[in-house]
Formats: sequence, C-alpha cells, structure tokens
Amino acid sequence: MRFCAARKACSLVVCASICVGALCWPISRSQAIDSLPGAPEFSGTLIKRVNGKQYRAQVFAKGDWLRLEYMYAIRTELGFAAIEIVRPDIGEIWYVLPQRKELLVTPLTEDVLPTRPQLAGETQRASVGDDEVAGRAARLFDVQTERHGRLERFYEWVDAETGIVLKLVSQDRDWSFEYERVRMSSQPTMYFEEPPGYRKRLSAANQRRVE
Repeated sequence: MRFCAARKACSLVVCASICVGALCWPISRSQAIDSLPGAPEFSGTLIKRVNGKQYRAQVFAKGDWLRLEYMYAIRTELGFAAIEIVRPDIGEIWYVLPQRKELLVTPLTEDVLPTRPQLAGETQRASVGDDEVAGRAARLFDVQTERHGRLERFYEWVDAETGIVLKLVSQDRDWSFEYERVRMSSQPTMYFEEPPGYRKRLSAANQRRVE
C-alpha cells in the first residue's frame, strides 16, 4: 500500500511539474487571428480507452487542431509529456517536453481524435437513432471505414446542434473516446502553436519516414 501511494504521489508530482512548465509561455503574435471560419471551437473533458488502458485529458479544439492536457503525464521516447498538440494541417503531432525545452514530433496517426463526423477512409454510414452524450442531444451512426486494406466499423455519436463528434467506439478492437463535458467557446491560436524557445526533435518513426 505504501508503494502504491508513493507511486501515485510521484505521478501527480511529475504531471504537475510538466504541466506548469509547459503552460507558461507568453502570448504569441497570432493572438489577433484567433478564429478559423466555419471551424468548431470548444473545450471539454475527455476519456480515451486503448487496449485496456484509460487516459483522461482536458481537450481544446479549434477546427481540426487539438490540444490535449493529460491528467497524468504519458511516456514518450524522450520522457514524460503532459501536453499533446495535434496539427493535421501539417501532418504532425507534438509532445511538449518542458524539461528539455523540446517538441517531440511524431507523424499523424489514423487514430487522431476526429472533431467532424466524416472519418478517414469512410465507405458507409447508417443512422441508428437518437441518443445523449455529455448531457447533449446526439445522433448515433454505424460507420464503416477501410484504411490500408483494413476494414473497421465504428459507432459514432455526433452532437445534434454543432456536428462535433462526442463519442467514437470501434466495433473491432479495444479503442474508444468520449467527452464527459463539452463547452462551446473560442480557443486562442497560441494553444496550438510551438511554444517560444522550444526546438523540434523528430521521433524515430518520423526520422525513418524522412529517410
């Protein structure tokens, strides 16, 4: 019991120190262009489940740009990171490593959280009915995708008012995410930019892709 308590306390300290260090960068020059026309902007509390593991994070979304601030820091090849920034426009995911003043750059994956209903490789969609997620009215769909020759089906809950994806569950593997709370609000562009003073460092996977 003492070991478990000490381990939990250590995880909290690691996460808190990483979050504090990573969040303290000044407002960037892009503060004046904080709106993307027609793009959904919101924040929310998210639970993601992958292969028996559960991750909880605060999410900030500006169109397809995402910023995830994890409750507990996640392990990367260069150490722990509590902040993940997803930039589909340039095909990259950044993990903020404040202790190294670096951004670990990894290639965009197919499992990036979608904000809009259209899924990558979607081939078929059928309406199932109405439901509720995070206290919001939602429409439930059965969606089939094909990516790199692999077929996969999902249940997808789409917000009836805004059209954002509130919940997504794979029918073929242990992978899902859902929002517990969602708040529609404008998000600062600086949340999704490189923090000043940081340098990018390619992950091993990214280096192989470049080569």
